[in-house]
Amino acid sequence: MTTTDSVLRLPEHVSQERRDVLHEVAARNLEDHGDDLVAMVLSGSVGRGLATSSSDVDVYVVLTEQGAAGRRTRHSDVVDEIPVPVRELDDLPVFGTEGWYRRWSFAWAPVLLDRSGGRVADAVRRQASVDAVEAESILLEHDRLDGWLNYAYRALKNDRDGRPLERRLDAAESVPWLLDVVFSLAGRVRPYHKYLPWELRTHPLPGWEAERLLGLVVGTLDGDPAAVRETYSEVVARCSAFDAERPRPVLGPVVDAWGDELKLFRT
Repeated sequence: MTTTDSVLRLPEHVSQERRDVLHEVAARNLEDHGDDLVAMVLSGSVGRGLATSSSDVDVYVVLTEQGAAGRRTRHSDVVDEIPVPVRELDDLPVFGTEGWYRRWSFAWAPVLLDRSGGRVADAVRRQASVDAVEAESILLEHDRLDGWLNYAYRALKNDRDGRPLERRLDAAESVPWLLDVVFSLAGRVRPYHKYLPWELRTHPLPGWEAERLLGLVVGTLDGDPAAVRETYSEVVARCSAFDAERPRPVLGPVVDAWGDELKLFRT
């Protein structure tokens, strides 16, 4: 076996052609960086078993600070080789910052090589996770819960007032906010849209049947008031469960602050 054959742990779904690419990346980085090569993480469609004939290979090459100095991402038709200092993996970009968008790229991403004693594998899992403190910040400080309620309410108000186009626009606008709410409540970072059906079916959210949640999302995008109201009922129940684990309620008061306006959600 070659040196990289003995150190890379490649998922079975990776094709031989892409295995060869990953072995080449590993061999080159071992030669260039030696002990400064800390890990390799496979992301993108190839990492998740969703590759098509046009998919390239997205691989994070985790290096020490010294190894990462001066390195830039290598782009080609075959592979995107993304250098990242191991220290940067330990840091968690907060919601709303540029780095936040990258966090989901580590969700369900196989660690092909880990010479850190498990540090990188733990960091990868944490990148795609949201603890209770972070979830509370996303839902409250960043207004994702109240924002979703606002757009959902506007959609129902437009439905009541006979404005079908406006109803659909506000309902569609509510979906990104809704997904942030649903995934934060489940302790996870929201996936990129391309991967939403795959994640819900392959890694279901606790308490959500994948096809039902996807159906509610589609119904909301279509501006269906029944889907908006059913989603409201489900989300409020999960907010109550979240609050039950806190020293004091934090999400219930956001919902209750809507007062009599909530009647539209129950009609």
